[in-house]
Amino acid sequence: MTFSWKTVLPAAGLLAAASVAAQAADTTIRLSTYVNESDVRYDGFVHFANLVNEKTGGTVEVQIFPSSTLHGWSEGVDAMQGGVSDISWIPADERLPCYRVTSLYPAAINLENQIEMDAAYAELIRPEAEEIGLVPLFNSNYSYDQEWWFEEPITDLGNLNGKQVRSIGPLVSMMIETWGGAPVFVAPKEVFQSAERGVVDGINMGVATYSSWQLWGVMPYMVNASLFYGNMQYMMSKSKFDSLTPEQQEAVTAAARETEEWLKPRYEDWIDLRVGNAVMKGGGAAVSISQDQRMALIDSVQGKWNEEVEAACGPDLASSVLALFEENAP
Repeated sequence: MTFSWKTVLPAAGLLAAASVAAQAADTTIRLSTYVNESDVRYDGFVHFANLVNEKTGGTVEVQIFPSSTLHGWSEGVDAMQGGVSDISWIPADERLPCYRVTSLYPAAINLENQIEMDAAYAELIRPEAEEIGLVPLFNSNYSYDQEWWFEEPITDLGNLNGKQVRSIGPLVSMMIETWGGAPVFVAPKEVFQSAERGVVDGINMGVATYSSWQLWGVMPYMVNASLFYGNMQYMMSKSKFDSLTPEQQEAVTAAARETEEWLKPRYEDWIDLRVGNAVMKGGGAAVSISQDQRMALIDSVQGKWNEEVEAACGPDLASSVLALFEENAP
């Protein structure tokens, strides 16, 4: 991208979480997300829920559970397989080997056709998702905002000099190690305490999540590097999806697609505003690396990571995924 200055509920409250249907429904869908209610993506989930209610004539109700209320960061697959949630974010789970190594991938991406690109990616990994009882539903627009923060300025992201840096998954861990740092896994809602207590020296995270958890005060120095294709998908339990009528299935799928289109400009504007406010009013700082530095960092890890992609996806699927990334290069 071109950079521009652009709650855990109490137990008694779980059943009352964010119900948006206007009338009694035949079916309830529990949507679990790690984002909190101050995040613009939460507005997107509310928009989705309203669309589902409208398109199904009130027969399907979506309940939204923010801030990892229903399950932890790594438990999306288990939560849906166990009936705890019906729609959840899916991190780098080993039961989804190709998704695990391609949902975050080191690449320069042109975001002009991102919605179409994300949809094509979802179709490529749909078969392995369905094998474990999941259906891809939302594409997350994560390419726009995955970045890096430190307590003080650093001269070279490619020379971390032993710093402990928060990682979200296997690719980021490999990048941190390649650049001389030590990766540390920290769940989103625990990052503030980890940074404040010195558990980590740096943070890799999405700008939207970073801003929503008010982390600019503890790690104010942002390096805008734009190193990733990112699509942390929200998937739906296949058994829950199959329990819907064909008309309801079509309505839920259409609502998800329309929500992606509705949210994308709002999401990007919201991120730009949060960065701008942090820099101008909140004591933060944000610098963009040069295009040459960007490509050097990507090149330092991409070849090695492609070996992981081929091993996890198999030659044919790996070729299709990598071709999709190449087609959407700047």
